[in-house]
This record gives sequence, C-alpha cells and structure tokens, in this order.
Amino acid sequence: MARTCGHTPRREHTVARFSSLGEHAALWLAIGAAGTLLDEPRRPAWQAALCAVAGTYVLNTAVKLAVRRKRPRLDGLPPLSATPTQLSFPSAHSSTAVAAALLYGRLVAPAWPFWVLAATLSYSRLYLGVHYPSDVLGGAALGAVVGLASRRALYERDT
Repeated sequence: MARTCGHTPRREHTVARFSSLGEHAALWLAIGAAGTLLDEPRRPAWQAALCAVAGTYVLNTAVKLAVRRKRPRLDGLPPLSATPTQLSFPSAHSSTAVAAALLYGRLVAPAWPFWVLAATLSYSRLYLGVHYPSDVLGGAALGAVVGLASRRALYERDT
C-alpha cells in the first residue's frame, strides 16, 4: 500500500532525498555529535547516547548479515531509492531512529520532534519500496531494545 498510494514524481524525489538523511545513521550521528559539542553540562550523556546509536547501527548491520533477507521485489514497481546493500532485515533507518529518539529525547525537551522524525524516516523506507513492513518493525524493535537498555544503564548510573 505504501508503495502505491500517494505517489507523484515530485513527492517520490522529495521522500528519497529526505530518506537519504538516515543512511548509515548519518542524521542521528550528526545530532548526537552536535549535542556533545553544544551541551557542555550534559556532554557525557550525549557521548554515551551517541555511542549507543552508533552501536545500534553496528548491531543492525550484524543482524542484517546474519539474516540475509533480500529487499522487496514488486512486479512493475521498482524501488525508488538506491540502497547500500541488497539486504533488508532489519531496517537500519528504523533501528537507529528509535534508539536515537529514546536516548536524545531524554536529553532534549520536548522529545516529540525526535519521534516524528523517527516515524517519518521509518515510513519513508516503505514508501520507497526498499523494505517490507516487518523490516521496519524489526528495526524499530532492535532500536527500542538497545535504546532502552542504554538509557537504563546511563540514567541508573546517575542515581
């Protein structure tokens, strides 16, 4: 449904460009680096969160290599974006987005912009036809596990 509804050439181009921000967790790593540089009082928390997001990306890649699920192939509907690999599960966009929303959202109020960005980036992968819904859900679950475990370790240490 995401690959067939609401598509125009301009929208497809815009979504593809937007989605590219999530490649290799680049957007989330940049936000974490900015927080580390700019928020001196919470620098250690930002560094820990940044490392956890980077770790989520590494773990996602390891799972992807272990599972080796191929990306969707839809007759008459080619993917609308290039991908670094042909491996699909789990979605690194989703895993890093959820981990970042959980961790960075704890450091910045309000947290909801991180969640909107995470959801939009995750959905973009379905819209572009480069992931199955289960890839996005699996990535989100992986990001939630890493993000919650990291958040617990980070904030229990402070109490």
